[in-house]
Amino acid sequence: MKKAVKIWALALALAFILGLTACGDKKTESTDSTVSAPEYTPVDMTVACMTGPTGVGMAKLMADSEAKTTANNYTFTVASAATEITGKFLSGEIKIASVPTNVAATLYNKTEGKVRMLAVNTYGVLSILEKGDSVKSVADLKGKTIYSTGKGQNPEYILKYVLDKNGIDPEKDVTINFVSSEDLVAKLISGEAEIAMAPEPAATTVMIKNAALNRVLSINDEWAKVSDTKLMMGCVIALDSYVTENTAAVEKFLEEYKVSVQFATDNVAEAAKHCATYKITASEAIAAKAIPTCNLTYVTGNDMRNNVNGYFDVLFTADPTSIGGAKPNDDLYYKAD
Repeated sequence: MKKAVKIWALALALAFILGLTACGDKKTESTDSTVSAPEYTPVDMTVACMTGPTGVGMAKLMADSEAKTTANNYTFTVASAATEITGKFLSGEIKIASVPTNVAATLYNKTEGKVRMLAVNTYGVLSILEKGDSVKSVADLKGKTIYSTGKGQNPEYILKYVLDKNGIDPEKDVTINFVSSEDLVAKLISGEAEIAMAPEPAATTVMIKNAALNRVLSINDEWAKVSDTKLMMGCVIALDSYVTENTAAVEKFLEEYKVSVQFATDNVAEAAKHCATYKITASEAIAAKAIPTCNLTYVTGNDMRNNVNGYFDVLFTADPTSIGGAKPNDDLYYKAD
């Protein structure tokens, strides 16, 4: 009887072990049958950016593209002005473009809503420079003469907004002398202009050439003090039809572009070399000093929409034509709720 019990116990143990083995075999069989995701097929994509801050974040992506390590096959164009880009963008020759945010709004209105803002790439890039250091706050500008570029354009509206919000009447309490970009640089280098508002990389360029100049105020910081939104001045855009037909390719671009922007922030020296190589800045030295004050960023979705809308409110109030005559609808903003 005892022998029979032992045999029965051994049989049960063997059955249990075989059961475990069978389970293991089934698990392995299930793993081996996993279907892998289809491989991504690279897309040929033409991309345009401008010299200066809106182009800086693209530099690493340009280098990676030349090294053939990118997901898509990119062809880049670097322009000195948005007007060199917009016509080719609207015709479809350029698929993705880095431009000022107000240009995005203007193109949206011109195409009756066929443009999409994919991401914001720069905050405010304007600074108040002074030959000296008497200006400690916006209030200290009262009674001063300020030189600036951009009469009838964004710089004028931004400067006057910040002055007004600080209790300074732009028409009565200060004198604003608007000059060309070339004249502004010349007057700052010569010392004729003692106080001026200048964008990057011009601000860095003149400070290198005139050691008496100091960056006394960041307009980006001053905007933040008087506004509920951030000053967002640069972005990347695409036509809605292109995004719809090439969603995967656009997403791949955005993934790589985000990495490229972050690279410029984290690796200034290396990014400066790329900027000089691709003529985004006049020299590596200027890029190295300018990048930290270019206020690079990567903002998408609702955050992009909410902040850019605040900026458009200011521009529309100052001059509706600065954003194409009307505030864009929310469908301008890619992936905003």
